[in-house]
Amino acid sequence: MTTRRLIWILWPSFIVGGIAEVLFFTAFDPLDMMFLGYPITWSREAVYSVGFFVFWAICAASSTATCLLQLTSEKINR
Repeated sequence: MTTRRLIWILWPSFIVGGIAEVLFFTAFDPLDMMFLGYPITWSREAVYSVGFFVFWAICAASSTATCLLQLTSEKINR
């Protein structure tokens, strides 16, 4: 994968991941959240950080799928 394509994937997903985190944690307090039936005992900052990376990974997967679906059959079969 080229550096240019990697930037096309990671930079927009970084921005959208940040926006998704802000919108999500505006509605939900990290200290009131449960995971698999147990309360999360981490600090708010830790939950915000993990949440951001989860949102970033989801958005990066979406951007990666978009880039892969744009490839022509000639590029795939080289």
